[in-house]
Order: sequence, then structure tokens, then C-alpha cells
Amino acid sequence: MSTDIKKGNGQAAATAPATSNFLRAIVEADLQAGTYERPGLPSVITRFPPEPNGYLHIGHAKSICLNFGLARDYAGRCHLRFDDTNPAKEDQEYVDTIIDSVKWLGFSWEQDGTEHLHYASDYFDQLYSMAEYLINSGHAYVDSQSAEDMAANRGDFSRPGVDSPFRTRSPAESLDLLRRMKAGQFKDGEHILRAKIDMASPNMNLRDPAIYRIRHAHHHRTGDTWCIYPMYDFTHPLSDALEHITHSVCTLEFQDHRPFYDWIIARCLEGGFFQQPVPRQYEFARLNLTYAITSKRKLLQLVEEGIVDGWDDPRMPTIVGMRRRGYTPEAIQLFCERIGVTKSDGWIDMSTLEGCLREDLDPKAPRATAVLRPLKLIIDNFPEQLRDACTAPIHPHHPERGLRQFTISRELWIEQDDFMQEPGKGYFRLYPPIGDKPGNKVRLRYGYVVECTGCDRDADGNVIAVRCNYFPDSKSGTEGSANYKVKGNIHWVSSHDALEAEVRLYDRLFSDPQPDAGGRDFKLALNPSAKEVVTAYLEPGLAAAMPDDRYQFERHGYFVADRVDSVAGKPVFNRVVTLKDSWGK
Repeated sequence: MSTDIKKGNGQAAATAPATSNFLRAIVEADLQAGTYERPGLPSVITRFPPEPNGYLHIGHAKSICLNFGLARDYAGRCHLRFDDTNPAKEDQEYVDTIIDSVKWLGFSWEQDGTEHLHYASDYFDQLYSMAEYLINSGHAYVDSQSAEDMAANRGDFSRPGVDSPFRTRSPAESLDLLRRMKAGQFKDGEHILRAKIDMASPNMNLRDPAIYRIRHAHHHRTGDTWCIYPMYDFTHPLSDALEHITHSVCTLEFQDHRPFYDWIIARCLEGGFFQQPVPRQYEFARLNLTYAITSKRKLLQLVEEGIVDGWDDPRMPTIVGMRRRGYTPEAIQLFCERIGVTKSDGWIDMSTLEGCLREDLDPKAPRATAVLRPLKLIIDNFPEQLRDACTAPIHPHHPERGLRQFTISRELWIEQDDFMQEPGKGYFRLYPPIGDKPGNKVRLRYGYVVECTGCDRDADGNVIAVRCNYFPDSKSGTEGSANYKVKGNIHWVSSHDALEAEVRLYDRLFSDPQPDAGGRDFKLALNPSAKEVVTAYLEPGLAAAMPDDRYQFERHGYFVADRVDSVAGKPVFNRVVTLKDSWGK
């Protein structure tokens, strides 16, 4: 998928890149047949219809990329439509974050200067008119059973349902009750409007499904105008038809809902509310990602119980969390394209997502030096006041991006694991003299070759500083450097001008690839090492890092200046992903 995101403005090519996406074959067949050729409308109109009752997650990203991507690739348009029919659970906060997340992912619902941003609540008047029509045409009735009786009479997969005693109500009586429901004369649950289909249907969704319920709740857009609200299965297909959607794409759990989708559109088509052609629903397998959960209820539990630091915690699979972690829109798009679209459920390993992230960041991220677990290195024969200039490429594969500059001094910070008092086989970093054998030599990256002479310990025997001598003619980039052949090459920062910074080492939130499989308590699979906060020393140029700036910290991985807690001159860094996939190794 191109990282140049078009806006569905009719300029995109009508051919799509090859990928495992069965929906493209359907769209292309419809285009060839002229199925949706209508005056003034694109031949492909899709929609992304979230309910504003939570934050979007990586599973939603797949649907976003699919719906907006199809519209873009086939010169169509994609609508953003909020399914806001359950006021008790919805809030403007969720509307705002969903809009922001879709835009951040690189997509737009604008076409030719018109924004196709819609709400189910936009259609409340029309939906209510359709409900009255269904009653008058004998396709709906008001049921006054209790919720318990309705559930009992619905039957199950082994026995048919039983007709409600109110199923034979006259249209006039049902219409009167519906209007009184709308007027607020009844309590929640006292009556409900149901479609009249077939209580013996083997498809439970056709056993007279509810289409309107009483709910005395304040709506974030319509206020207290309504006290009855349409059900999702009623609202969704009719909203699609009102918006001239061509391909209504949803996940596999809605496959059994498709007969009702077709039924309700057909009935309202008979009533003259729509014209042919009408939308068709197609289902695809949802994203199941290892080492993550995407249940809104469980994600809310993580937030409310303080297990994570909010919806935008970088360990969360929410779009806001991934954005704060340092993911890029291009990496997520690449991932969604790479995993394809199928009709069969399966698991996608987290390493696939992380691989797409590395692939996107590697050519983009400038390099930098960071010491995450610092240990003092003292070069005893280095002039105490000398600050010797060193340079390194901003990006090793893009010399045109220039050099970064820093200095080397007598005292440096190195990584703790770059020194070992008793080295094992194959250890080529610093270690002290052993018997008659001198200490090991290593190259300080972009600097000099040094030879370890010993170390300092505190009263408890802990190493607090490593000591060495340097070879003045060994500086990188000089002729003399070729005279020194060493196997070890370690990174460092000068203690006199290093930037002290908080660095948060994030990892996968769960240690089990399927943390909630089989009804298990997912909290038992939490990874205790999913977040570690260290005080690190960074090369001084990183003081200029702005929120969302991404870098490769050489040897460590990719890091981003936290978009919330970073301030001018004092960035806080999050680890985005390690350089290689070493999970479980």
C-alpha cells in the first residue's frame, strides 16, 4: 500500500495492488457489471461505523484501512458514521478521539469539498417513520412481555421460539403504543417494538428481533428529544441505504445478521424509502493479534483498575496507545495490507506487526547514542580538560542527511553489560587484566581504542567505575585507526555533557500469546516486565527532540519522545520496539 494516502477524491487509480483480499474481487466484479452506476454518485461507497462508546484499537485499524482503502483504490469514497443509538454508553469524548484516530491513520471522509461525516442520530426521524411504516404494513408490532418472558419464549438452537401473546395486536394498537412510547408515557422495558418475521426460524436473529426500545437517557447530540432509540440491527442497514453505501463490510460475527440486514432493507424498499440498487453486506475475519486483547470491556477494566496508565498507555493496543508508543500510521497500514483479508479466523503474531514497524522506521529514524544502564568509564591517560570532537552519521544509509556532533572526554558513560570482571567465552567487550594477560581492548564507537586496566568497587564490592587507557593515534576516521584490530565496539556518551533523561522500556503487555483464551482470567497473563523506567544518559543533541520525534538508539532499538510528558529541552523517551525480534528467546 502506498504511503501517499489519497482522499477518495476520484483521482485514485481504479486498479488496486495485489493482496490477499477477496473483497477486491467483489468490488471489481461490481464495477465491471455496472452494479452501482448511479447519477452523481461514485460506484464504490464504503463506511466505517464505530459506536462512540470507547477508544479504537488495532482491530478497528484493520477495518479503517480496509474500508477507506477500498474507497481510495477504486475512486470512491468512505463515510465515517457514528452508530450513536445507545446514549447510556456513548460520549462526545469518544467521538472526538475516533475522529482524531482515523485522521492520524491517514484517511479522510472528505470528497470534492464535502465532508461525509454522519451519525445514526442524523436519521432518527427517518428511522422512526420507517418503524411506523413497518407497523402499518404488518411487519412489526409492540410487544409488552417482560424481558424474562421474551427470553424464554425466544427458544434456542434446539427448539423454536414461541409467538408472543401480543404478536397479533392490530397495527392501530401497536402504532398507538409506539407513539405513546415516543411521548415518554412508559418506563424503560415496559414495551418494545419488534419486527414480525418468524419465531421458528433456525436463525435466531430472525425470531422477531427488537427494533426499538424505551431508554430514558440523555443523548450526547439530541439531548432529551428522544426516549426511544432504534436497535443496532435495525439502524445499521437502513443508515447504509440512506447513505447509498454499496459495500457494507463488517466482521464475521455479523454473518448471521445478514438475513435481517437484507430483510429490513427489502421491506423499506417496498415502502418507497429507497431505490435500487441497495447495499450488500460482506463479512471478513476480525483481527486476532497474539499477546493482546481487544475486548472493549477488558480494556476498560485495565484502565479502571489502574493496571495501565489510561487509554493511551503505550502498552495498550488502542490507536491512541500505539500512537504514544511511537507507532507510525504507515507501519499500521503496511501491517493491515500484509495480513490480508479473509473469511476464516486465525491468529496474527505480534512479531508481524512489530516487523512492519521496524521496516517503516529503519529508513526514517535518525540514529542516536543512548546509555540505558550506565556505568562510569574513566580514561586515566586522557587529558582532563580535553573535549575532543567526534562525528557520526545521522543515518548510515543516507549520507546526504549529514553528521551529528558530540565530544569525548576523560569520563564517559557506558552500558553495564559492556564490562565483565570474569568474561565468558566469546565476550569481546571490556574486562580487566587476568594473570599475565592484559585487559581487553575495544573501540569506543566513533572515538578511540581503549584498553581496560581495572575497575573501582564500593564497600559492598559492586563495580562503580571501569578504568582504561586510550591510544591517541587510534581515533576513528584517522589513518592510525587502521593499525588497531579489535573485536569489540561499544557505545558511550561523555559524562560532562550527556543529557540525563527518563526512558521507559515498554514490552508486550501479556506474556501469554492468547491471554484470554478459553475464558481464562487475562490478568493472570500480565507481563511483569511490560514497563521499566530507567534514568539514561543520551547524546546531548537529543535535548532538541520534540514530542513524537523518533530515533534509533544504536544497539537498543527505536524510541520516541513521549507526546504527553516531554517538554522543551527535557524529553522523555518511550521504547517503540527493539531492533530485532527477541521475544521469548
